[in-house]
Amino acid sequence: MGFNKDLLRQKTILITGAGKGIGKACVELAAGCGANVIAVSRTEADLLALVDAYPGQITPWVADVNSPQFTDKLNGLEKLDGLINNAGINRVAPMSEQSEQNIDDVIDMNIRSIYKVTQAALPALKASGSASVVNMSSQMGFVGSPGRTLYCMSKHAVEGLTKSLAVELAEQGVRVNTVAPTFVETPMTLPMLENPEFKQFVFDMIPMKQLAHVDDVANACLFLLSDLSRMVTGTSIKVDGGWTAR
Repeated sequence: MGFNKDLLRQKTILITGAGKGIGKACVELAAGCGANVIAVSRTEADLLALVDAYPGQITPWVADVNSPQFTDKLNGLEKLDGLINNAGINRVAPMSEQSEQNIDDVIDMNIRSIYKVTQAALPALKASGSASVVNMSSQMGFVGSPGRTLYCMSKHAVEGLTKSLAVELAEQGVRVNTVAPTFVETPMTLPMLENPEFKQFVFDMIPMKQLAHVDDVANACLFLLSDLSRMVTGTSIKVDGGWTAR
């Protein structure tokens, strides 16, 4: 099963955090459906591998999404049909042990970058006439979990920002939604899941008793980028195996 290979043809999509994991899967799926993809990552080698795999369809931007240089590049775009704000980090520790630096890092990457990137891309998104923004959220944007005060805070903020933007931009032809995954098999989650007790906790919380794959998340993102979701805005697709349904 898969999407029509012309689903995103002639659309320009920008994806942050594009070098690995979910971001890489989103780039591959969007390019496979005909999109011209601006892939953003701080690691050039990851981007060049994507360029080689999809010649003529990937424009690599080696950039820090919080840098003024990146904002300037976004301001220079004439038209953008889709944006996936995927870049993000996690700092796992009890609240009593969270440092000032951890607080700043999570806020800067998980909240501030989404706000600033979307803000800078707005003129190009509006120029599309039918653009879609997908903010990468998490099941932790709907529930709480021990050791994840910073991450939960940031993802709850993403959900609130998304709803507000969806209402604000609806009449300007820009839809805004989130995708909220459960734990996904990525390089970021692998070290956490190597802990047997934590892995058991995760599986006990997911009614489907399995982790998500990056393609599960990319599929939801592509649906929201496409005209298949023409009347969908201000909501979230939870790719969580039922975690938040409990």
